[in-house]
Amino acid sequence: MAKGTDWGGPKRAVKATKPVTTRQLAAALSEAHQLTTKQGLELMDNLVVMITKHLKKGERIKIAGLGILQVRKRAARMGRNPATGEAIKIKASKKVAFRAAKDLKESV
Repeated sequence: MAKGTDWGGPKRAVKATKPVTTRQLAAALSEAHQLTTKQGLELMDNLVVMITKHLKKGERIKIAGLGILQVRKRAARMGRNPATGEAIKIKASKKVAFRAAKDLKESV
C-alpha cells in the first residue's frame, strides 16, 4: 500500500510508551515483599539467569498466567538481498518464542 493512502479502515492512535525496566520490577517486588531493593534486583537477576540456563538446555518454561517460553529451530532458507536483489542462503538458527497464556490474552 502506498504511503499516505487512506484505505478507510479504523484509525488507531499509536502511543509510544516507555518499557518497564528490570529495576522497576525489582523495586515493586521489593516493596510488595518487604525486601531491600538490592535483594529485589538479585531476585530478578537470578530469575533471568535461571530462565536462560533452562532455555539453553532446550527446556520449555511454563509460567502460569503468563505463558510459555521455548527455543524453536528455524530451518535454513533462501532469502534475497534487498539492496541487490541477489538470492542468498540464510543459515539455520534458533529463536526464543513466547506464547501468551489464555488468561494474559484475555486480560490485555
